[in-house]
Amino acid sequence: MASSIALLHLSATPKTLIPKSYVCSSFPSSTLAAPRSISFPQLVKRKPKPKSNITCMSSYNNNNTTTPTPATDRLISAVAYTLPFFNSLQYGRYLFFQFPKLGLLFEPLIPLLSLYRSMPYSSFVAFFALYLGVVRNPSFSHYVRFNAMQAVTLDVLLVLPLLIQRIFSPGRAGLGYKLMVWGHNGIFVFSVFCFLYSVVSSILGRTPYLPFVADAAARQL
Repeated sequence: MASSIALLHLSATPKTLIPKSYVCSSFPSSTLAAPRSISFPQLVKRKPKPKSNITCMSSYNNNNTTTPTPATDRLISAVAYTLPFFNSLQYGRYLFFQFPKLGLLFEPLIPLLSLYRSMPYSSFVAFFALYLGVVRNPSFSHYVRFNAMQAVTLDVLLVLPLLIQRIFSPGRAGLGYKLMVWGHNGIFVFSVFCFLYSVVSSILGRTPYLPFVADAAARQL
């Protein structure tokens, strides 16, 4: 009797059995393994890119390195400005007549000027020799070509007042004559200033920039 009661007691508490195949298929072995530590990707510090202003400064220094100008380039540049200077002396005749002592400053140039004027078509020959032989010659440096082109441009500008004078013919009296005298005096002073400034700058190896002339000369190169 006691054994039957114990058997009934065991049968009253059913025991649920889970198939082994179901356990293996529903819960993979990886989930049943011991938990692993989660690793996060490490942040790698990148080097900052160089700023743009540093690159600009280096390129500016490379393109504008101060190199001494050769002596031959200085000499050719200084001689080139004698062409417009010799052609501008005719504008100073009114100042020489009004101030005779002013002509004493230009007396050392008289022998050289006489030799220049003694040659036939000396102005045209010097103009084309300077333009074709120096400005358009790539064998010369940019420094020499720019100065030669600036001298040629100034020489061309000095011809324009003579053409205007021949067209209007102001005469030898009246307001037109006074305007012509003032214009000649101003052109002569301006040309002398350009000559001295250009020659001194060329001897020192610097680039002279003449007003109203430098921009026109730079566009031709």
